Amino acid sequence: MTLPPVEAAASAAPTRSFASPTRSFHAIGGEVLELLYQHRVLSTHQLHVLLTLPEKRPARPVYLRWQLAELLQAGLVDRIRAQGPGGRGRVQSQPFLWFLTEAGAESVEEAGELPARPYRVTPESVAGARQAHTLAVNEVGVAFVEWARRLGHECGPLDWTPEVANRIRDGQRRFEDDHVISDAVLNYVHVENGRRTMLSFFVELDRATMTSARLAAKLQAYGRLYEYVPQSADRTRRTPNATRPAWMYNYPVFPRVLVVLDAAPPKAGEPDRRPQRLAARTEDLYTRAGADVRLSRLKGDINIGVTTLQQLQEHGPFAPIFTPLLRGTPATRPAPTDLYLATK
Repeated sequence: MTLPPVEAAASAAPTRSFASPTRSFHAIGGEVLELLYQHRVLSTHQLHVLLTLPEKRPARPVYLRWQLAELLQAGLVDRIRAQGPGGRGRVQSQPFLWFLTEAGAESVEEAGELPARPYRVTPESVAGARQAHTLAVNEVGVAFVEWARRLGHECGPLDWTPEVANRIRDGQRRFEDDHVISDAVLNYVHVENGRRTMLSFFVELDRATMTSARLAAKLQAYGRLYEYVPQSADRTRRTPNATRPAWMYNYPVFPRVLVVLDAAPPKAGEPDRRPQRLAARTEDLYTRAGADVRLSRLKGDINIGVTTLQQLQEHGPFAPIFTPLLRGTPATRPAPTDLYLATK
């Protein structure tokens, strides 16, 4: 038997089809619970897109809204309005954001279909400062799912996992100092001419709310992750695998790092300068990543690419939309490429 080439392990839940036209009404409710359990919070529109194929998708999610209303009445889900002024300043025009209650989370855990998570989502956490960031990370996942459907590849609604932490040093410092926390780990199967290539990605979503220096430091942490080898305090108990990097226990190949840039839209009456801002941010990241000693040393082992959420949604991950950060020089930069981040 010939095994398919493996680019990276599928660390999230296995792909499942959520688009069968023969599903029962209540089956949709079960799928909603699973999606909310894994992705924490989703808008009505995001649920609608994830649960239906483009060619079978109704213009309005009538049945989905009915099922959400039943789940709400049963106490399994809750909802709040998204942040923002809404049309003409009306909060009521903002979309609903859905998340599981304690009872809803317990029902998913009892089914045993998804890996259990130790935290619970609350109305306060959904309404917190990271709401827009969380929804934007979901938009990255939704874009990959939609393009996989169009291209005949495989990437399902459960094929990305938010906020995945990997240890990067020994010790007992703050959790954030000992780990690199990816905004998501996404799994994708590229199918071409009967050949299946399994890919994994560390996803970093940047809404231009942090400095470029801080974002570059996050990318530098992936260099630490690549080289980090756990060490036992007891030398007599060290095994032959003591020189094996920690990431190899989770991924057969180090995942590519995809930085997806986004920014808040301009206020009414103001010009849209987002393309210029994000282009400048890409330039800053290219310069800072190239100047980092560790990343420069590992440029043959680590691949980091930058694009924008708009480009990803409009052109897809197999279009030349990614700027490779660790290739070329400022004077001889490589042309944009696809998600493989390969350069000639």
